[in-house]
Amino acid sequence: MTATNIPLSGARLWDSLMEYARIGGTPKGGCNRQTLTDLDGQARALLQRHAEAAGATLTLDRLGNMMLVRPGRDASRRPVAIGSHLDTQPTGGKFDGVLGVLAGLEILRALHEAGVQTEAPVVLVNWTNEEGARFSPPMMGSGAAMGIFTEAEILAKTDAAGAVFGDEIARIGWKGDADPALLQGLGAYYELHIEQGPILEREGLDCGIVTHALAQHWFDVTVTGEDAHGGSRMEGRRDALMAAAECATMIERAALAAGARATIGRMTLSPDSRNVVPGRVWFSLDTRHDHEDLLAALAATLRGEAAAIGARRGVQVHFEDFWISPATPFDATLVGNLRDAAKARGIPHRDMPTAIGHDAVYVARHLPAAMLFVPCHGGLSHNEEESITPGWAEAGLMVLADAVLASAGLVRD
Repeated sequence: MTATNIPLSGARLWDSLMEYARIGGTPKGGCNRQTLTDLDGQARALLQRHAEAAGATLTLDRLGNMMLVRPGRDASRRPVAIGSHLDTQPTGGKFDGVLGVLAGLEILRALHEAGVQTEAPVVLVNWTNEEGARFSPPMMGSGAAMGIFTEAEILAKTDAAGAVFGDEIARIGWKGDADPALLQGLGAYYELHIEQGPILEREGLDCGIVTHALAQHWFDVTVTGEDAHGGSRMEGRRDALMAAAECATMIERAALAAGARATIGRMTLSPDSRNVVPGRVWFSLDTRHDHEDLLAALAATLRGEAAAIGARRGVQVHFEDFWISPATPFDATLVGNLRDAAKARGIPHRDMPTAIGHDAVYVARHLPAAMLFVPCHGGLSHNEEESITPGWAEAGLMVLADAVLASAGLVRD
């Protein structure tokens, strides 16, 4: 593979990142641009203006997924897509998701400026609600487009304030007419993202070629005991919180022993009074592993040990499945294109998995897809202090562009 000679600009990409960061910018330097808010609508409108100025045309589906299409010479060829998301966490950073969208925009701009055509159409995709911060679960737009969720169930989702997804997407003016399943017609999909981990920076590498996504199994865990007065003797209490705390340390121990990852991200207790022994505790549990069979074995271990804790303490511990995502390989040909592009440009890189869900993971269940990581300082993400260097952004852009154009094919007269 030879390096692409279209006029890609790392400086322009960086300027774009800073421009979009001002939409929802926070005092601490991060970004709060949650899905289907007015700020999300502003960022979408800016992306549309920029992409149309670069020769693309917007197609908008009923879930708000944006498809900015640059025609190819051969309209019969399936489009090659670049994508990610513009929505953020409430205290998010400037690069999570938006880097992948704006790198795709820079590729469209460079093609337009060069006045060259690709054989296949090139599509820039902004997926709706990747983060899942306001409406849960995450990756709704890509999940529904790939048939993992139904359109109806996504449109009916509500946020914590009771706002309905379908109503909100119409309110901000970003509900289109196209069928989300239209995106199943893509021929290839590439996504550039920050690593959200420390490996690349620690090893002094500029890119990570993502070979597969880890399996994930999320649970709702409920511990049911008995309310009691805070002045009652501790012997004989059926304290749901103390049982939950023992379950938490057990989960950490079991996950470490299994080579897995486990996170308790949320916890609520009832009746939530200073002088009442909690009779009920609910917590979320997120587990991840390279191998589905070992993740399933971990789930069985956790259920069994939690039941033993419950029996000893006189409480019930119930695990309910919340979400399961299988281990997902990325397409070998597209992964090879990214690897070859990094080698051709002399960019230090390595193969690696992703432990984090991305839109590309859902796309990869149905279509050829691949992911590329660039480092972020300290692996810090979903945080206002999330940061990368202009050099890392440019390295990702160059590798991404070469791989995308290897798939789409430049027209050579």
